[in-house]
Amino acid sequence: MLIYIGADHLGYTLKEGLIDYLKSSGYEVVDCGNTVQDEQDDYPDFAAAVARQVSTDTSARGIVICGSGVGVAIVANKFHQIRCALSFSPDHAIAARRDDDTNVLAIPADFVTGEIAKKITAAWLQAPFAGGENYMRRLQKISDIEFEEK
Repeated sequence: MLIYIGADHLGYTLKEGLIDYLKSSGYEVVDCGNTVQDEQDDYPDFAAAVARQVSTDTSARGIVICGSGVGVAIVANKFHQIRCALSFSPDHAIAARRDDDTNVLAIPADFVTGEIAKKITAAWLQAPFAGGENYMRRLQKISDIEFEEK
């Protein structure tokens, strides 16, 4: 599986650790930045870079990281066909995949350790989408809203 990942300065160290972890777990990873620790960078740049890629490659997934995780989630969810969830725990990440077929994961660097971030990521990547009629109906309603707003 191809994973796009991006983070601002607050998530940079966490991102670097996750890249190593993902590669050692057999995933193909594309680093969408930032590629240096830069206190003046802006999270929308990296969240948009990840979401733009995932929105055009439905087999890929994305991970976005900033201090709270909220900003990157907001940015990612602006893109067509992106369903980004902010997760603080592995169980929450599993629910996000199972119930909402999320394709981008937002991680709050200020609130989780590197080890917890790895557990969240692993749980999210391994969790299947439930795919039941009720879940499909809800996702269709989300798609309808997305097209309605364009």
